[in-house]
Amino acid sequence: MRRLESIVFIVLLLLVSSVALVEAQNRKSGINAATFLKVGVGGRQSGMGSAVTSLTGDATNMFWNPAGTALKDDAMQASFTHNNWIASLSQEALAVTYNVKDIGTVGIGVMSFGINGIQADRDIYPTGDAQLRAQEIDQVTSDTYNYQDLLAQITYSRWIMDKLAVGVTAKYIHETIDDMSASAVAFDLGSVYNIGILDWNIGARICNLGSDMKYYDFSHPIPLTFSIGTSMAPIKFGQNSVLFSLDLVKPQDGQQYYYTGMEFNASNMFFVRGGWKLNYSYFGLTGNGIDEGITYGGNARPGIATSLEKGSLGAGVRLPFDSYNVSVDYAYTVFTSLSDVHRFTVRFAMK
Repeated sequence: MRRLESIVFIVLLLLVSSVALVEAQNRKSGINAATFLKVGVGGRQSGMGSAVTSLTGDATNMFWNPAGTALKDDAMQASFTHNNWIASLSQEALAVTYNVKDIGTVGIGVMSFGINGIQADRDIYPTGDAQLRAQEIDQVTSDTYNYQDLLAQITYSRWIMDKLAVGVTAKYIHETIDDMSASAVAFDLGSVYNIGILDWNIGARICNLGSDMKYYDFSHPIPLTFSIGTSMAPIKFGQNSVLFSLDLVKPQDGQQYYYTGMEFNASNMFFVRGGWKLNYSYFGLTGNGIDEGITYGGNARPGIATSLEKGSLGAGVRLPFDSYNVSVDYAYTVFTSLSDVHRFTVRFAMK
């Protein structure tokens, strides 16, 4: 049985890693639609610098690795996240999971992202020329417009063996800008394997494997992402522990990133977290958040900043009761030249 566990996990791991290495260092930023899918969900997850591929037992993980939603001790979970994103954008996310005996964990998730009342700058032909007016692409005349994204998904996960969890998510993605809209369907696949010592997990995931989104006559892929991660708690004393996590993340439109995270657990009630993204987090120093540049037509182009995001900090509190517990998590992410980001998550778990 142990040999079968290892074979299944290694196959999944190799699948992710082999695809992730394809065109690993090409600069292709700006090719994706539905980029809101890149914005992290969850106070705990964001506070740990998004290094969460190998974490388990949390409904919010359905927005990261579906295998991480598999429940053992809880009968159900529900979480709600609010994110004050940059440029007055707002993100709301709801996740609910239920542990169905002998079947697995079934979950549903909804996420909205966007902003209303954006000042419109329209290119309008003279109103007196009906023929030119009919040829306009932009037929709307309002002074403002809205940008809204919607994600609806169903997740299934299960501990198929004592140490191996697998999961899959089916997604419907809808994006609206002014009077134009586009949709796509996608899938996430993931696995998490527990080594058996020091709470050591290894995880792998493929996210946003699906159809393109088409505006007018132009189609754009959604942000396909590959990740391999590990986490462990080598420091334990009493009911306290320190968890470290590391993710190797390869997005379709960027270079290889390395996400790192840490969580200090005090009595399984109070938590302090921190995270840093190597090759991504930017401090304005040479080599921080700078890609390797490209060579095009025989001419070398220097590296550019891949992000204005710095590090993340977070904290949480868990209140246990007889048959349920309530957790509140907060994450603070620092940006250069942009407003800092605050995320809040409330999670309810029933035993």
